[in-house]
Amino acid sequence: MPDIPLITSTAVALALLFPLPVLAQQSNLATGASVSASTADLPANNAIDGDTGTRWASAGQTDPSWIALDLGQPYDLDQVEIFWEAANPETYEIWGSNNGVDWATLSVQTGGQFGHRTDTVDVSGIYQHVRIQGLTRSAGNYWGYSIWELGVFGSPANCDSGCVLAVDDSTFEARVTGGDIVDLHYSVNGGGQINVRMQESAGLWTYAIPGLSDGDLVTVSFTKITAGVGQNIPAKDYVFSGPGGSSSSSSSSSSSSSSSSSGGSSSSSSSSGGSGSGSSSSSSGGTSSGSSSSSGGSSSGADLGSIVPLYDGSTPLEPAITVETPTALITRFSDRARDRHAKEDMFQAYDHYLSFYWEDRTASIEIIDEVAKGGDSVRMNVRTQFKLSDTEAENRWFYRGVGTVAEYCDNGVMVVVDQYNYYKERTYNCREGRNIQVGDKLEFEISQFLDPSVPNGRANYYGTTFLYIVGEGLVPWDVGGATPFGGIKDSVKIPETAWLGGETTIHALTSGETDNHYMQMATNLGYDNAQPFMRGRRVLHSSAVDGVHDENPIDNPPFAPMTGLAGPHYINDSCASCHQRNGRAVPAAVGEPLDKWTFKVAAASGAPDPYLGSALQPKARSGAASEGQVSIASWSEQNGLRAPNYAFTGVVPERFSARIAPSIVGMGLLEAIDETVLIALADPEDSDSDGISGRVNRVIDPETGDTRLGRFGWKAGVASIRHQLARALNTDMGVMTSVFPQPDCGSSQNDCGASGAELADSHLQDLTKYVALLGVRPQRNYDDPSVVSGQQLFTDIGCASCHTPTHQTSAQHPFAELRNQTIHPYTDLLLHDMGPGLADNLGEGEATGAEWRTPALWGLGLSACVTGGVENPSGGQGNEVCTPQHGYLHDGRARSIDEAIRWHGGEGQASNDAYQNLSGAQQQDLLNFLNSL
Repeated sequence: MPDIPLITSTAVALALLFPLPVLAQQSNLATGASVSASTADLPANNAIDGDTGTRWASAGQTDPSWIALDLGQPYDLDQVEIFWEAANPETYEIWGSNNGVDWATLSVQTGGQFGHRTDTVDVSGIYQHVRIQGLTRSAGNYWGYSIWELGVFGSPANCDSGCVLAVDDSTFEARVTGGDIVDLHYSVNGGGQINVRMQESAGLWTYAIPGLSDGDLVTVSFTKITAGVGQNIPAKDYVFSGPGGSSSSSSSSSSSSSSSSSGGSSSSSSSSGGSGSGSSSSSSGGTSSGSSSSSGGSSSGADLGSIVPLYDGSTPLEPAITVETPTALITRFSDRARDRHAKEDMFQAYDHYLSFYWEDRTASIEIIDEVAKGGDSVRMNVRTQFKLSDTEAENRWFYRGVGTVAEYCDNGVMVVVDQYNYYKERTYNCREGRNIQVGDKLEFEISQFLDPSVPNGRANYYGTTFLYIVGEGLVPWDVGGATPFGGIKDSVKIPETAWLGGETTIHALTSGETDNHYMQMATNLGYDNAQPFMRGRRVLHSSAVDGVHDENPIDNPPFAPMTGLAGPHYINDSCASCHQRNGRAVPAAVGEPLDKWTFKVAAASGAPDPYLGSALQPKARSGAASEGQVSIASWSEQNGLRAPNYAFTGVVPERFSARIAPSIVGMGLLEAIDETVLIALADPEDSDSDGISGRVNRVIDPETGDTRLGRFGWKAGVASIRHQLARALNTDMGVMTSVFPQPDCGSSQNDCGASGAELADSHLQDLTKYVALLGVRPQRNYDDPSVVSGQQLFTDIGCASCHTPTHQTSAQHPFAELRNQTIHPYTDLLLHDMGPGLADNLGEGEATGAEWRTPALWGLGLSACVTGGVENPSGGQGNEVCTPQHGYLHDGRARSIDEAIRWHGGEGQASNDAYQNLSGAQQQDLLNFLNSL
């Protein structure tokens, strides 16, 4: 009698319930594959170990969740079989990829019910990676996603003649039989017919290349046909490896090769030279080092030259904010604590942050809108950081505004799943007195009244007011008109042309807090990003001397990781000390220290000053000596325009550049603009003879050594938010990070402190995420005739030649909030010579002393109130008024927007002249437009 292995009763039951499928007669490609998962309460490998008594389990209550396989080489896939445990999805997708980063959807499965089941799903396409993406859990599944066994079936990809597998529209992997990777080279040869077969549904382009021998090079160029429109894809060159005939090759000559498909044909040529491509990536918020090829892969066709993009097809991407399935539009975002309600200007207590805002006071929200896809319900799942009160887990829907400006007709509490998870689901629109329909305005507000056992801070607070359009999604809103019940301050969608920050755009100011415009989280802040955002905010507001928080320091405890990091030489002790309320600074009074400025300094040769380093740091601690103070000694004024004269109390540098702290809002969106778009705007030789010669600044990545496109700082001297923050920590606060671990020190200084990172990289990452995901206020008064006229004048007199109104962000930024957004920042991020009046004597990178980066204009009309703050001359609540402080240009010299325009020289002189030739009414229209931004 043969030995019978001992197995569990569960395994026996499963084997009987789920016998091996017919396809199991084929080899299961999952066996021996590499496996990974988004979360794993039970190991991912359990799903492919051949044991039906072990299983992978994702973390409970976490949507979406995924498990992915790397099959080791591409396979022509047939089917995927999933043996689900009872905790399974109602909706999930099967994805395929050839690089593990860019995914194609192979199948969407819906209607799953709770309980053990087997799904056999037909798929097609050649892929190396397979991923099961759980989107929504089945009714009754209060856990996560769980798989007993996973099977993937197919046959090896037929690459007898060589294959090129698409990674995206401009990146490819060439493969041959056996899965060997073929080297890619940026050089060309002539000859060789290329027959193209395009399978759009699978995201795959296969090239059959006859008549070539191993090692031969071939240029691949073609036109992708999408909806009848031809899109040129940059030429790529491949070393052929595989069976074939013979063909001549050349590694350095320039030539072109054409290809055709049923959709049409194209031809292109590629210049010689260039090295092979390779890439690596870092965590979200960092940078990705990609190919240094001469093609950027953008529709603009701009030549990147030596510039390496920050992000490319290999950059890991955070989950999308919105997902469409056959049965629902799913939106996943975050919320935070509020003192009062959005429309209560009688309290003015909505926009600021509560004490302990980083602890227990955010929520993750998922809207499952089945009405959008022909269903009848909208469900809202809410995940909190702390248990809510048993009787006050409120989620108010459908605004009416009767009696108060915070009145909703559906005020019910949510259903409790467990102490962190709640939901509300409705089919009825009580505002309209009928079932919910596509286009309905579902305004809602979640009040997270915490359980009294919360360890710190008060328990009760309100949440953000959101406007959700059924079938469309979250939209920025303003108030206007009455509700159907006669209520006041109804919410209306702001036109998309006024969404300056795309979907990050926050709602209009309705609570009267004019000083807090720049401090709000993006409307579309991702499901898991509220806590990193809040942690990053705490870093920004904490002193690097004693860790004290600059808001409510009695209630908010000091932040220990920041304590004692400043210096020995520094300018100020916290980020918020210079960027108050995330806004710009203004010049101090004559004779007062300029402690919200950075003075870049250098010796006559341009090298760092031997006694000061690269930045003058007036403050000192731990026994170090001050590098001296700088103040404005006097102002020189001519024709109504003033310029500062500086006084140094210590070493007077031979070269210096004075820069005031700018606003930090919108930086994430600027980082997300593709490099090729900006390069395409550059015209260094003024080839169109319009007097505008915008140039890019090429800078060195301090972490990788790659050449990047500069886009931050007054002279575009920094490529990314992470690097800009790390540089500011280093020179402005004397805090070392992994990016800049060396103190800013001159060759003749000996009291600069030790080298080595002081602030943990996790805190730098949180700070980066906070700055990147700040929301942008919408344009105001967009339908005012004067503003409309001023917008046209802005273009007519040439301002838009540098202040480019509109950009589309790329699809490759790691943060989903910033991807594929139509934004209106009014900048080209390029360097422009602004003439001798604004010039200093110290350049940066490739920027000269006369060149400055075009600043973004969004938020321009709000900045004076953000900088100046508010006062309450009459006392009482709700009577705070703006006390504006104006200061524009790189050193704050302009006391008005009008003065800032009149300072424009060099490439801006023609627009300045045209502005001064306008009538008084036209000038006012232009200023009204700029103030509306």
